[in-house]
Parts: sequence; C-alpha cells; structure tokens
Amino acid sequence: MRVLVLWPPHVPSYFNAGHHLPVFSIAAYLRTKGHHVDALDAGALNRTWKELADRLHQGRYEAVVLVNEYDVVEGVRRAADYTRALLPEALLVTVGRLSYQNPGFFHTLDLDAVVASGDYEAGTAAALDWAGAGRPPVDGLPGVHLRHTGEWHRPSAPGTWLPAEEWALPDVTEIPYTAYENLYRTDENKFCGIPERLELVAPVARGCPVGCSFCDVPPMQGLRERRLTVERTVDYIRDSFTRLPFEYVAFYAPTFTLNRGWVLDLCTALEAEPRHYPWKCATTLHHLDEELVARMAAAGCIRISVGVETFEENAEPGLPRVKRRAETRTEEVARWCRAHGIELNCFVIVGLPGTTPEGARHTMAAVKDLGARVRPTLYTPYEQMRADMTEAQLSAYNRQTFVDPEAVRATTGREPGEFLALLYGGDDYRTPATERIPTTERVRVVELLPTVDAGQPG
Repeated sequence: MRVLVLWPPHVPSYFNAGHHLPVFSIAAYLRTKGHHVDALDAGALNRTWKELADRLHQGRYEAVVLVNEYDVVEGVRRAADYTRALLPEALLVTVGRLSYQNPGFFHTLDLDAVVASGDYEAGTAAALDWAGAGRPPVDGLPGVHLRHTGEWHRPSAPGTWLPAEEWALPDVTEIPYTAYENLYRTDENKFCGIPERLELVAPVARGCPVGCSFCDVPPMQGLRERRLTVERTVDYIRDSFTRLPFEYVAFYAPTFTLNRGWVLDLCTALEAEPRHYPWKCATTLHHLDEELVARMAAAGCIRISVGVETFEENAEPGLPRVKRRAETRTEEVARWCRAHGIELNCFVIVGLPGTTPEGARHTMAAVKDLGARVRPTLYTPYEQMRADMTEAQLSAYNRQTFVDPEAVRATTGREPGEFLALLYGGDDYRTPATERIPTTERVRVVELLPTVDAGQPG
C-alpha cells in the first residue's frame, strides 16, 4: 500500500523534536511490513496548504496517516478535508498524543480510523491491514476506533505494546533536522533543544511507572518501561553521525535513568567509542545519585532535565511520592551537576493545584540561585477533555494559556495573568551547554540535510 505519514501544517506554540519523531518511526515500521511510505513533517518545514494539496494529488496515496497533537487540532481537521477532497478512496487514519487522551473528538472528523492505545506503529499497521483486506465489517481492532458503514466502532481490545526489539528506528536522512535546529535557535523560547548545535534524537525507551497525574506518557506508552539494548542504541548513534553532521545526542525516554544498570552500561559503551558524543537526557530527581551523575558526565552528558514541578508543600498531595521534598533534593542534584560540569534543566509547573503565583516565583528563583535552567510550563487538566469539544476548546490544551480562566479565579482567588506573567516574563539565563558541544565542520549542511519533502519509498 502506498502511504503518506504526515504531520500537518501548523504554527507551533512549543517544539520538541522527539514529539515529531513518530512521523518517521511509524514510516520506518510500516516499511518493514511491506508498505511504500513517504514521511513529511509539514509543520516544521513550514509547508503551505497548496504544497500539501500538490503532494496528495501527485502521490496518489492509498492511505494517509495524520499524526495529531494538542497543538495541531485545526491542522488535522483541515488535512483530513484536503485528503478526502483529493483522495476520496484513501484510508484516513489519525494517531498521536491527542487521540490517546480524547479519541471521541476525532469521530467528528471525516476519518476512517483513530488509533487510541498501544504503540502508534502497531495500531496504524492494524488499520492498514484492515483496509488491505477490503475493510470488512468488524466490531473493532485492538486499540483502534474504526468507521465503516457510516458508524464508529470502538476498539475490540487494548492496543498492542511492541517489544523494543520490534521498534523500527527512524531514518535520519528523511528527518528535517535543519528545520528543527532553526526552531531551537532562540534560547529564550525555553524549547528543549540546545541552540546553534545540530541534535540527533535517539529514541531509547517508552513507558514510565512514576505515575504523575499531569503526564500523558502512561496513556500513550504504558506503565511498564521498554528499552532498546545498549548495543542497538550506540549503533544507531554511530551510524547517524556518519551520515549527517550531528553535534550532540538527545536521548528520548520518559525517565532516562529509571534503569540504572542500563545507563551505566551505556556510559561504558560510549566511553569506549573512538568518537566523543555529547548528550542530554530527561529523568526524575529521585532516579539520580552522585556516582551516576559522575559516570554520565564522564561519558559525555552535558545536560540533565528533571521534573521539579514545584517547591510548594501545599501541592505535594497531588504529586507522586518520588516528587515530594523537591527543594532539598534539587539542591543536592544541582550540587552534583555543578561539580561534574552538567547543566541542570528544571521543569516547573505554573498553576499546579495548591500553588500560588508567589510560590511558583519562589520555585523559579530558587532554581536559578542554584545555577540551573528553569523551563516553566502551564498546568493543564487533560482529564477534563470531552469528545464534544470544539477545535478551539481542544487547542487550549497546548499548555500556553489556561483552559478555563474562570476556574483559576474560583479556585485560587487570583487572576490568570498573575500566573501567565511567570511564563512569559522572560529571564536573562543563557544555556552554557552550547559552548560545551564542539562544532562539526559543516560543508554546505543545507545540502546534506533534508529541508524539502523527503519521501522515502519503501
């Protein structure tokens, strides 16, 4: 089957290259199943709707997979409309973070399948198999909502979690890394990348047992962690660096140091490599210790991101046990990071239930006093999403403004703007990580990296 996996055109409010990686991971997996697949991140590439229409018409795709996100609601609807007009017989599937939280909303769009649980690749492949079999009347598929004979049918069972050995790692030559680098260029945006250095995203783990109520990882990836082998991880890094002029690695995992032994083995493997690979990761304060931080630094780690969330005691009942007493723990981890030359990047949630503007301001100031980077985000109650919401209502769940300003006033007695000022007031912090990453001699990098539609027929 000829397939297009598409991130629709849109203007991002936040950017994390790892969140866009499913476009290319899904494409790579479908190729292993015999499909001919093109992958296009039209959002990062700033593609126009006219260009997308050209691509759809000329590609003659039998299936189009729309990767959805909280930030791309309008784009998914519009891409579905374009696809239906230009390719009326094509199977139209959506998969992504938003459909795992609110699959019912997508029943309002002109789609054929909505992947809602299990791994993205497994659900998408199942929908394509169903279409390839002639779209027979079935009650549902594991993890997939299906529409046939004009009606929606809910999943027949939970979706499938693929073992790590079955993951297909994305092809770096079709990922628009120069566009991603440009989105990271302004450090004041507090995006996850490091400015002025070319990032390779290495997906190494899925799933997390920590259980934060405000996190969408468990619904998407499960509570049990699955992880690549160290050998396969290093092979992917080594191969990618020979193909394109990457300068550092971003390990993409919900809780990178959850498996301490695996991390130590990775450090040993990286230290044995002839080439030095600077890298960063995200984890929890609880899953770090001084010996581990020292080993990570020796193996090339230059930034660790952690979920500090808040230092306010009133908010602790809503946090998992491993995230309480955060202030004392942050001071300890920050000391280890300073001693070993690692930048500590702290996620702070503004507007978390039980917190105040003053408390959030104290948390952010205390983190800065430790020499760490503050990356603030806005509390968003995903559990309040409903299937009957409009595009505008769902778009508010992108962590940029409050979903319900009146609820903020009622529960806190404060104006939403007092919280928002902490997100958008700016600060003078500049990441030191850029200077810790050696630059690669780039000869016409613009010619080496994909900055145009990079279809890779299987």
